[in-house]
Amino acid sequence: MHTAALTACLGACVAGPAPEIATPVPDLPPSFFYAPDVATDTSVAALLPQGDPAFRELSERVIADAPRLAEAAARIEEARATARRAGAERLPLIGADASVTGTRTNPSQFGGTLPPNVVFDTERVAYGANLTASWDPDLFGQLRARERTAVARIDAADAAASAVRIALLSELAAAIVDWRSLTAREGALQEDLDAALELARLAGVRERSGLAPGFDRVRAEATANASRSRLAALANERARLVGRVVTLTALPAGEVHAVLALSQVQTDLVPAPRLLPSLLLANRPDILRAAALLTAEDAELAATARSRFPQFDLGAIVGLLAFSPGDLFDEDSIVGTLAASVAAPLVDFGRTEAEIDRAAARKRAAFASYRNAVYQGLGDVETAYGLIDAADAEYATLIAERDSAQRAARLADTRYRAGLADFLTVLEARRAADDSAARAATAFGAARRARILLWQAIGGEPQPPRSDVQNGSPLPSEL
Repeated sequence: MHTAALTACLGACVAGPAPEIATPVPDLPPSFFYAPDVATDTSVAALLPQGDPAFRELSERVIADAPRLAEAAARIEEARATARRAGAERLPLIGADASVTGTRTNPSQFGGTLPPNVVFDTERVAYGANLTASWDPDLFGQLRARERTAVARIDAADAAASAVRIALLSELAAAIVDWRSLTAREGALQEDLDAALELARLAGVRERSGLAPGFDRVRAEATANASRSRLAALANERARLVGRVVTLTALPAGEVHAVLALSQVQTDLVPAPRLLPSLLLANRPDILRAAALLTAEDAELAATARSRFPQFDLGAIVGLLAFSPGDLFDEDSIVGTLAASVAAPLVDFGRTEAEIDRAAARKRAAFASYRNAVYQGLGDVETAYGLIDAADAEYATLIAERDSAQRAARLADTRYRAGLADFLTVLEARRAADDSAARAATAFGAARRARILLWQAIGGEPQPPRSDVQNGSPLPSEL
């Protein structure tokens, strides 16, 4: 008894107390600087192209069959299995064994002649069967801390899977918006081509009538050829978009192209919702993952610190031992052992202290990673809000420019037909109108993509707040 007490005391002195590491929630601003001044009734889900039939159909396929999401789901199952194993370590281990052992003894090993009346078998066969049990009562909570570590890693894997899901949906939504923008640009370029061909036809009529030089017709045809080349260049962009969606959905290119070709009415831009920075702590997957990993490192530090205390082990063996198969189930064949042991480090020359310092450093690194994730989220949302403002303003300006350029082109064409304007004036007005329409279509796509970026930056649709990020600290200390 005195030896056990001495062992416990010395074990507690192997290393000093575990270091206290503060993990407060980073300071958050009360609001986003670029957020709308007035709250809107826009839902977060409305930031995605929910009304697009291609998005509705392909998003279901992404969630169901995307390889990246399947890999993330497998990581969750791996973490769950690890947590089950950690929980099982706290329970007794029960086993069974059976054996047949043959032994041959040399009488000379006793160092001399045996007494006359002592006779023994030099060859013996023993038959045995045992039921074994062992259990660590975990008096100081090291196994419990290891289990908390494993459970926290499940949360981290789940958050990582959510991040993959959000990234996949964002990439798909961006690809579909780019496809619609490409279709709008194609329509504008086709109108430009039709207008240029009509202008070339009119210049040809005037040339044959002797009212205009042939150079006007040549310049009109050159404008038409420029529109054709710009139209042809769109095929490269279409191929890249189809390839992106194939990677996301694992669908054949032909099927992807058919789904993207589904008609969709161009909708207006929805106003951005007004969100609070505190939403990120409970909603953004990379922040949730960093918080879960911080919880895991906190529990790991607790487990490492508790390794300086004694470890107890209780064991028992109940079995049968006989030297003849027929005697195996006799009452005299019953054997058993009950044991209790304690082990503690006495002098390890700094090994345990070094392990504690390493675990503490990993917890500090995890907290720094958590803070970085929080500020990364704040920066992403501010960027998205700013991009929405800038893109909306640019789109509104380009719409006004497009309308003015088209009116100028129509007026110049009318004056040319009436002989009141030269061909160069008509051509310049036509080029300005052509360019403004294509740029307006591109700006509309950029404004829609900015909304997708905001959806991704806030972590998708808001989730219910988690208790571990509402009490002023990402996690409680377990030390």
